[in-house]
Amino acid sequence: MTENNGYEVVVVGGGAAGLSAALVLGRSRRRTLVVDAGEPRNAPSAHMQGYLSRDGMSPAEFLAVGREEIARYGVELVRDRVVDVAREGDFTAVLASGRTVRARHLVVATGLKDELPPVPGLAERFGRDVVHCPYCHGWEVRDLPTGVLATSPLSVHQALMATQWSKDVRLFLHEVGEAELTDQDLRRLATAGVTVVPGEVAGLVTADDRLTGVRLADGTVHERDVLYAAPRAVPRNDLLIRLGAELRETPFGSYPVIDERGLTTVPGLWAAGNASGFAEQVINAASRGYRAGAAINGELLMADLDDGTP
Repeated sequence: MTENNGYEVVVVGGGAAGLSAALVLGRSRRRTLVVDAGEPRNAPSAHMQGYLSRDGMSPAEFLAVGREEIARYGVELVRDRVVDVAREGDFTAVLASGRTVRARHLVVATGLKDELPPVPGLAERFGRDVVHCPYCHGWEVRDLPTGVLATSPLSVHQALMATQWSKDVRLFLHEVGEAELTDQDLRRLATAGVTVVPGEVAGLVTADDRLTGVRLADGTVHERDVLYAAPRAVPRNDLLIRLGAELRETPFGSYPVIDERGLTTVPGLWAAGNASGFAEQVINAASRGYRAGAAINGELLMADLDDGTP
């Protein structure tokens, strides 16, 4: 494909997974377009952790460096959104700007979005002293009085994990009834020293732009400096559904059935990063993108050779 709107690969999503796939493809001399709507999941966070050599880097800086790197290899990036897709041999993607592009392979790296529990004040502090992942934030909030907002029985696990970083942890049952806690849950919580607090959380207490407490519906305030709150993950899987990719149901939403490289059940359609699963941290998302990019290059090479294209 040599026309302006024809590409070998279009990558939908300019986060860690999409940029990593594009980097490999660019270095493989593949004509590649990245369509980035500019909505990274980790935008509320001031820093990202656990990425070897990039520990503590801000998400914005990480993405800026990634964009510079793919540009070195001729990869195009546009700030736009894919609003429709179809497949008739090649893939056709319609952008919000009105542009239509075609590609032999399509990588969906659109990630997911977080829907926070509707507790007043929670969203405003998310990524600061309201956090969701101890591996992402635990070190930074270590040894502080910690709360965990229970929105499902899985929150027990989150509270137990939090004790690795703080010995002062309270589990606010909020949307979880005491009867939903199993005997094993109660034993583990007691052994870990987690205080179980029944009752609905009505809001947060702040002072000088920092969290100071959690207020219950009965007016009781528990002094806390950090609160773990698990968002509901909403996969951005619309494009995969439109193209007929088979999905699998998980406790965290519907994600595509993929092989170890990221190929979906639709030939030429790939998923990477949080578009392929809930638990992909930035470093894992980048790895998924790399793997998909390398596999796509190989697929293109062999297809051309089988067609007699030198």
